[in-house]
Amino acid sequence: MPQFLPRTTAALFLSPKFKIPKLPMAAATNTTLSTSAGPRARLRGVVFDMDGTLTVPVIDFSAMYKAVLGEKEYIRIRAESPSGIDILHHIESWSVEKQQKAYDTVADFERQGLERLQIMPGAAELCGFLDSKNIRRGLITRNVKGAVDLFHERFGLSFSPALSREFRPYKPDPAPLLHICSAWEVNPSEVMMVGDSLKDDVACGKRAGAFACLLDEVGRYDSPEFANVDYKPDFKVSSLTEVHSILEKHFDLAP
Repeated sequence: MPQFLPRTTAALFLSPKFKIPKLPMAAATNTTLSTSAGPRARLRGVVFDMDGTLTVPVIDFSAMYKAVLGEKEYIRIRAESPSGIDILHHIESWSVEKQQKAYDTVADFERQGLERLQIMPGAAELCGFLDSKNIRRGLITRNVKGAVDLFHERFGLSFSPALSREFRPYKPDPAPLLHICSAWEVNPSEVMMVGDSLKDDVACGKRAGAFACLLDEVGRYDSPEFANVDYKPDFKVSSLTEVHSILEKHFDLAP
């Protein structure tokens, strides 16, 4: 079963200059920023989600949620939260005994996923491009530290800081992204969060004051049910190769 650190607040990790701004929602498009509107925005770092972003999706999350919640509760919560289910949030409100069983179930699905771990097409090339520009690379995942360590070892890619769910609070709270910005000594407005989840990655990025890029390989988020979510990405892509193009077109890549 995954081990969890005591809950902390974002204030423990942040310097006073990194405040969480109130942001308007940006349009979900891969051309939100206009290069003709003025100087291109400075970008000094990119933070990635892991599962479904840097790695090919292999965990059947719907099956995992049903196994943890039960069929009826899963259907009820899914209807109330079309952008996705925050399973860890639900588990935290349960009794200790029920939590233990739920975490064991989650860990079992995650172990099965690690056995089939594959790097996402374009990930290595994108990381190479960022390295060539001396742009920092970080990672935030709701998976466990062991999965992050295996990813680093198997694919020879290094992300620092690399925060797993042992870091509290986890996405969609902006604390992990703000912690990385503090470690890098950069402003959140000089960072982009890239991930495949509206409710976790985009929300984390926008709440922190960073740019957010949504990876949507199959057009899942084109559905009308996602039209009124609280946080929308600045960019939406169907592959990591498109992220490369967006970075060159819209940003001043300055280390």
